[in-house]
Amino acid sequence: MATRIDQTVGQALPNGSRRYHEAARARIAGGVNSNVRLGSNPLCFASGKGSRLTDVDGRTYLDYALGMGPNILGHAPAAVIAEVARNLSSGQLFAGQNTLELELATEFRSCVDSAELVRFGLSGSEMVQAALRLARGFTGRPEIIKFEGHYHGWFDNIFINNSGPVAAGDPVPRVHHLQSAGQAPGASDDVVVLPWNDADALERYVAENAPRIAAIITEPIMFNSGGILPRAGYLEKMRQIASSYGIVLIFDEVITGFRVSLGGAQELLGVRPDLSVFAKALGAGFPVAALCGRRDIMELIASGRVNHSGTYNANVVSMSAALATLRELEAEDRAVYRRLESTGRALMDGIAALGRHFAADLKISGVPAAFHTCFAKHPIHDYASYSRADGARQGRFLAALLECGVRPTGRGTWFLSSTHTEEDISQTLAAVEIALPRSA
Repeated sequence: MATRIDQTVGQALPNGSRRYHEAARARIAGGVNSNVRLGSNPLCFASGKGSRLTDVDGRTYLDYALGMGPNILGHAPAAVIAEVARNLSSGQLFAGQNTLELELATEFRSCVDSAELVRFGLSGSEMVQAALRLARGFTGRPEIIKFEGHYHGWFDNIFINNSGPVAAGDPVPRVHHLQSAGQAPGASDDVVVLPWNDADALERYVAENAPRIAAIITEPIMFNSGGILPRAGYLEKMRQIASSYGIVLIFDEVITGFRVSLGGAQELLGVRPDLSVFAKALGAGFPVAALCGRRDIMELIASGRVNHSGTYNANVVSMSAALATLRELEAEDRAVYRRLESTGRALMDGIAALGRHFAADLKISGVPAAFHTCFAKHPIHDYASYSRADGARQGRFLAALLECGVRPTGRGTWFLSSTHTEEDISQTLAAVEIALPRSA
């Protein structure tokens, strides 16, 4: 997730955002509080409601960034805000348990079939670390397999090969590419990077090295690089390989969880992992994350043999928000997902039709609740092919959209919320019709 989310819009950038950013850089490193928001003039927002954001100049945007995915119920969802407000008067943090934890765990288990036991935290990055530690503790093995182009958090040991050069004939496993100055060079020595969507490469490596492999961690849909779906049978093969060699299969559902389906990508795609990490849509914009999975593995945390700690874990605000969110997602036999399917499909189909009209070499991948647009003449099925897409045209397209008041993420991912309407989709397609020829 090293890609910037806020595009600059040159002279069209509202004056208020420019003035804010100039002032913020004097007090805040880079003027932002996450490096994915770095940019020469990132926008500053005053408020959000439903599908729209309003900046400090009063300009409104149809928002498809949605906080980088969490806001599945839109900005400031009434039911979640009300539940948080109702519970907050009882306190915020007890250094002990509160009844909301069990309520949420019960609700969570009813949604995610693989969640035999669950632990709650605050961020996906944190819970990925817990999952890796747990897999090593369970197997007694040191090595983790990850895939190039996949993002599993910004910690030293796993923040490798999210981006960087890839060429035909590059070795498998890949040479490590650290993503930040200051990373401990040896922190990722026990992590092996393989190409994704290549079952043969995975099978060969595991067959030769299984006695030292603790876990395979993967995004079940590759949303951090291109919204790429797994090839037919790929995740099933990964499941079979992991089971055959006693390796823990971890799904990083930080993006896909509660977004592509109530039960996550594992429900949508029909593949059951041993452990899963959820975040983002779980709290509808409030900070909360979860690690869940097989009881026999999770019991190592329960026994204290594997440590997972955190002062703010299961705080009242996070538990209230997640509980309200899951109840909204379950309501009326999952009506939210029917709306996401309808509006998202209309938007995907409309953008695809405009791409064909303008002969734009526009590629769309993903699912209606979250998809990705980019420009390429070749098929895209993994990070190497995605990295050869036309990034310059992508930047021009996204900047032109922003000038038209439409805001996907800065890497070209479009997240839908339950508050996006048919009128929103029509307005968005009108903006795409303007932006595509401008990007040529």
